[in-house]
Amino acid sequence: MTEVEQAIENLLSVIKQTKEYEEFRYQLDKINLQPELHRQIDDFRKENFELQNNTPEDQMLQKSEEFEERYQTFRENPLVNDFLTAETAFCRRMQEINLKITEGLQFE
Repeated sequence: MTEVEQAIENLLSVIKQTKEYEEFRYQLDKINLQPELHRQIDDFRKENFELQNNTPEDQMLQKSEEFEERYQTFRENPLVNDFLTAETAFCRRMQEINLKITEGLQFE
């Protein structure tokens, strides 16, 4: 194993010990026990991704409000809300890590 590969393994180990990762895995395990709910969450995430990436800027506010209204009741489900909150926190942590690596390498 090269030094870089070993460093990656070490980083993975440290990431897996963060509270964000542990909470995300805990919530994911709970969602995995309910396949239909998991499918609904996947549909929500897919639609949200498409909204964020394919909506013209001048329509973003209106489309976002429609999306939020359509999924309001769904998001009130504690299992859904807890999972999405944990996922968002873990994604933010990963973004911070990636940003620090990119900045440290002066990679633009």
